[in-house]
Amino acid sequence: MRNIKLTTGANVAIDGDLLTVLETLYKELTAKPNLEYSFEDTSREIQHVIEEMTEEERRQYLSESLFLNFVSYENERLAAYMKKLAKAEAATDATTVEQ
Repeated sequence: MRNIKLTTGANVAIDGDLLTVLETLYKELTAKPNLEYSFEDTSREIQHVIEEMTEEERRQYLSESLFLNFVSYENERLAAYMKKLAKAEAATDATTVEQ
């Protein structure tokens, strides 16, 4: 396992764990006074991390990122379906009570 430095000077372990990188980025960006960080700051820090990685590390983290995003998307779709189903059940229950 190796470490890379963020532009803030913080070390990030590059061990294949995407959540470790995200957590470190979050801590470093939100540590600024009054949470004064912008989209550009965030993008610049992410680009810095990418530039510090080897090609193999980039592939590994891209794969993990796509998987994590797929699971998040899947969960959002399932939550929307469950909400729709609950509304349909509530409407059915309301119709049954009226009769």
